[in-house]
Amino acid sequence: MNPHAKLISISSLILGTTITISSNHWMMAWTGLEINTLAILPLISKPHHPRAIEAATKYFLVQAAASTLLLFSSTTNALFTGQWDITQLTHPTSCLLLTTAISIKLGLVPFH
Repeated sequence: MNPHAKLISISSLILGTTITISSNHWMMAWTGLEINTLAILPLISKPHHPRAIEAATKYFLVQAAASTLLLFSSTTNALFTGQWDITQLTHPTSCLLLTTAISIKLGLVPFH
């Protein structure tokens, strides 16, 4: 991998993590998670081998499904509470969906 491309990928990982950690709004948290997902894909598929490409594709599809679930959770929370703030997660359905989405994104058992 080109050193400049590797530097951009690692910088994007740091930027995405910083955005996710420091966000107070669901859309900014989602944006940071998506930046992380898109930054790690070139690093996963760096060795041009069919298994690496397959792993990157599977990773992308699982992360896209988890991102959709996270957005659905935040929309459901906004529908029931009228708040888009991360700290106002009070509805049980939204909380369950968010926990599931973050577990998938982190790769926790049984979502690994």
